[in-house]
Amino acid sequence: MIDFSHFTLDNGLRVYIHEDKTVSIATVNIMYDVGSRDESPHRTGFAHLFEHLMFSGSANIPNFDTIVQQVGGSNNAYTSPDVTNYYTVVPAPNVETALWLEADRMLSLSFDPNALEVQRKVVIEEFKQRYLNQPYGDIWLHLRPLVYQKHSYNWATIGKEIKHIEDATLEEVKSFFFKHYRPDNAILVVAGNVEKYEVEKMVKKWFGDIPKGNRPMRNLEKEPPQTEARHKKVTAKVPLNAIYKAYRMGDRNAADYYATDLVSDVLGRDKSARLYQKLVKEKEMFNSIGAYIMGSVDEGLLVISGKLNPAYTPEQGEEAIQTVIDNFLENEISDEELQKVKNQAEASHVFSEVEVLNRAMNIAYYALLGDVDRVNQISEKVAQVTKQDLMTAAKKTLRKENCSTLYYYAEELSSVAG
Repeated sequence: MIDFSHFTLDNGLRVYIHEDKTVSIATVNIMYDVGSRDESPHRTGFAHLFEHLMFSGSANIPNFDTIVQQVGGSNNAYTSPDVTNYYTVVPAPNVETALWLEADRMLSLSFDPNALEVQRKVVIEEFKQRYLNQPYGDIWLHLRPLVYQKHSYNWATIGKEIKHIEDATLEEVKSFFFKHYRPDNAILVVAGNVEKYEVEKMVKKWFGDIPKGNRPMRNLEKEPPQTEARHKKVTAKVPLNAIYKAYRMGDRNAADYYATDLVSDVLGRDKSARLYQKLVKEKEMFNSIGAYIMGSVDEGLLVISGKLNPAYTPEQGEEAIQTVIDNFLENEISDEELQKVKNQAEASHVFSEVEVLNRAMNIAYYALLGDVDRVNQISEKVAQVTKQDLMTAAKKTLRKENCSTLYYYAEELSSVAG
């Protein structure tokens, strides 16, 4: 059970405080309700660019990281299609330093052209290193546009192409910041060995005078239902043929979200799951295989991905995967298997909440989803999934016409695949 208190500043900043006297640290986590889905299709990668720019300093602080390190802390951030999240972990007595830093860059982020050029180069290099030059790194550059043809999940968080970041102007960057990185578009969580009333005073002191923005109304184009299977073939210099199958599923608030999550666990959570047991251990067709869900705020994906052993083509791999799926859909799951995946999900959830930082992130995320109390209902939701719920979700999701498949060929084996 995660206990927390909550208040909202006049400028719209939503604040949550989670006290834990058993730790010696404090976490300051700020989640902005902006991700790559909020970008223009002609200027993608901006949310991720800001993940870097926010560490470039403000009008008052030339180097964010240096001050955090001087007080014995650490900090980082991540960007997803749905959110941008920044966090700082410090010894509890230094929590005000972390709050001051976050407030300062929200109020007066530096727009030094030199800083923009430095971070632009960093992001471009990351695009090349992680997505273009790394084996299998460009999977989502191919798969997202195949699945999402209308919705802005169409592109990866890094962006559609390097040119969008190369051509970004300082005015465009400023406009994106003042549109999205405002207190009324953010959720602040302070967690750890802190005193509620002291934190309230500090938050009001440092964030209270920051002007609110004009919180953007999100009006994203909905993705129409998928009515036929989609396929794409890619050849690259990779060691093994691979296959990626993406099935459309409901959004993060869907009634069958947890049932669909357990479907992915039955198929491919770990080495005890069906796909691994059948296709890696028994048939020795795959070198590795797994299944997972994306957990997106809007309609997400259940993904099956695997790398094949030499001499097997992606088409042969797809046929083998379909055999496992057909067997799953035609035969009711046993009580024992259902309980196993529930136990695994519960164990993962409990373990994730050991770290106070994860608790802070979870509070922020469920607050962003619109019902923060759900942060304490996850175990209950998983436990409530019945065999019928799971099989209904499986049959709804694992339809051939609901799937987009990427065949990823190793260049030296492309002739085998025809």
